[in-house]
Order: sequence, then structure tokens, then C-alpha cells
Amino acid sequence: MNLLESMMTPCTLLNKTTVNDGVFGRKDTYTPGAAFMATITKDSTMEARMAEKQGITEVYTVVTAKGFGLVYHDVFRRDSDNAIFRVTSNQADSEAPKASTVKIGKVAAERWELPV
Repeated sequence: MNLLESMMTPCTLLNKTTVNDGVFGRKDTYTPGAAFMATITKDSTMEARMAEKQGITEVYTVVTAKGFGLVYHDVFRRDSDNAIFRVTSNQADSEAPKASTVKIGKVAAERWELPV
């Protein structure tokens, strides 16, 4: 087990379903989907800290196994504390090259609240 794998924590992808709310509107519900392992680290750059002070959500880097395929607006839960994250980039844009011995991909994500 390498250092990156030892930092990974169990997560669950949340599947979005949109249903009628009964009064001419729609409601999104989220149900547990695929389980996966990820390393989730908070962006602590000066730019990120300044953005947080201005009310922007917390920004994270999420590293998963190459090919897991997180895409823009996927929502997932970190199982250890039930924290919810929404993906803000596509994993296919930041995967390790084929020749690499480290088979990872990464995405940016924000801390998020599920709609009520």
C-alpha cells in the first residue's frame, strides 16, 4: 500500500432522482449509489482562503482510482462523517497518463448541502 492509498477513505456516490412534488413543481432526491475510495484534501491556498472569507464554499481536491469517472456535478458522501461534496470538474481532464505507475484521477469539489 502506498501513501496515497493509505490516505483514502470510503465514499458513496449519490444518485439524483427528480420527482414531481405534487404542486406543479419538482423535487430532487438523492439515494446511495456506488461505493468508492477517495483522498479528499481541503485547498488551503491563499486564494481559496480569501474566497472562503468572501462567502465562497470550501474547495477540495478529490483523488480516486483512474477510470472511476467522477464528472461535473456528481454528488458524493464521505462515509466517515457524512460530509457531502459536489464535483466541480471532470476526472477525465486530470487523470494520470497511461505510462504512469500511479493509476489515479482527480477532480475539484466543493462542500455542499443536499437540497431539502
